Parts: sequence; C-alpha cells; structure tokens
Amino acid sequence: MHNRNAFLVVAALCVAFVAATAQADGKAKAQVCAACHGADGNSSNPIWPNLAAQNPSYIVAQLKAFKSGARQNPMMSPMAAPLSETDMQEIADYFGAQTLNIKPLAADAADAAAAGQKLYRGGDAERGIPACMACHGPDGAGNPASGYPALRGQHVDYTVAQLQNYRSGARQTDQAQMMRSIATRLSDEDIKHLATFISALH
Repeated sequence: MHNRNAFLVVAALCVAFVAATAQADGKAKAQVCAACHGADGNSSNPIWPNLAAQNPSYIVAQLKAFKSGARQNPMMSPMAAPLSETDMQEIADYFGAQTLNIKPLAADAADAAAAGQKLYRGGDAERGIPACMACHGPDGAGNPASGYPALRGQHVDYTVAQLQNYRSGARQTDQAQMMRSIATRLSDEDIKHLATFISALH
C-alpha cells in the first residue's frame, strides 16, 4: 500500500509538472500574438478579437483554418503558417486559461443591447433566426465539445465584422454553413444590436 501511494504521488507530480511546462511553453509562444491580442489575450484594439477565456479547441480550429487557407486573413495566415499542432494547442491552452476583462456598456448602448438580448436569447421565428444561445450558451461561454466559440465580452467591432463576413460569404469556416445561413437574415441593425449585447455578456 505504501508503494502504491508513493507511486500515485509521483504520478500526480509528473502530471502537474507536464501541465506547468506546457503552460509555460504556451505563454512563451503566445507572446508573438501579444502585439494584436494582448499578452493575456485581452486585445486593446477593437478590430482584433479577445482570446482570453476562449475555448482552446476553437482557437486551434481557427489557427488550422488560417494555416490551410480555409480562412483568409493577410495578417493571421502568415502567423499561423509556421505553427505545428503542438504550438497551436499550447497557445490555445494558454489563452483559454486567461481571465477575460469584460467592460460595462456605455449608457447610450442600453437600447441596442436590449434589442440584441432579445435576438440572442429568443431569436426571431418569423424570420427564421434561431436564438444564439442555443449554440453559444446563455452566458456566451460557447460549447467546446460542439466547436462553438465563446462570444461573451468580445469587441463590438470584431463581432460586427465577423457577422458581416458570414453574411457576405467572405468567411466560410462555419459548420454546415450554419452561420452563413443565419447571417443572411440579419440586418445591419440586428448585427450591431447583437454585437453590443455580446460585448457585455457574462
């Protein structure tokens, strides 16, 4: 029994060491991303997404898409090109473990956020728009197992741009064209309202 307990302690220490090493490696590798996304994944520029607390599986999927060309971006494609799958996973795990800084809404954004909340939580059956929370969760945390990203606390400008890209077909990384189909039913006003609500969702 003594030997078994000693083995379990050693095994636990090894697992902790490996996890700590991977986290340190991820932090070091993620520093190349810091100029745009922030050292801790909180971007100071609203056109570049926050990565803090994002589901690691989603970050990996997007890095693979940038590397393969399935998702086009003149800045991200060359950044992703040299990354190995191990690099991607360590970077994703690092950002996923960071704390997302969610900023409160400005006073003049309350009406837009209220309209966005209505769409996010209830959709619009008449226009065939499902509730966003069905995939992205009531608190915007997403669904890692299904590949749906966290949306909470994301910059308004970035969310607007992505919904517009899905609507135009410029972005095609959605599963079964789900986001492209939904986005074609969204007006510019809908998109702005949703993005405003999502920016303060937590």
